[in-house]
Amino acid sequence: MVKDRIESFGHAFRGLTILVKSQPNARFHLCATVCVITLGIVLGISAVEWAVLSLAVGSVWAAEAMNTGLEFLADRVAPERHKLVGNAKDVAAAGVLASSIAAAAAGFLIFLPHIF
Repeated sequence: MVKDRIESFGHAFRGLTILVKSQPNARFHLCATVCVITLGIVLGISAVEWAVLSLAVGSVWAAEAMNTGLEFLADRVAPERHKLVGNAKDVAAAGVLASSIAAAAAGFLIFLPHIF
């Protein structure tokens, strides 16, 4: 049972590697994540602010992973162009956009008072 849990983490880290290697937007999110962590350390933000930023960053990564997974699956199941598949991909991308906008808003609300 412990071995199965360890293997499941291995699959998850493999998925994260695939995500970052195959998706330019994921590489952008990685850079943004590093910037957020660095700025948080430099500005000495509070534990609550770290919690909010962690949830914001995590939601973007989760949305990007779900979007990419859906795209991979859709491309395998329906490699030809189909309106419903296109709609599904667009809606998943909208989820990433919504999560990214919310995360950026949280970042501005937390960082701007520390900067000014």
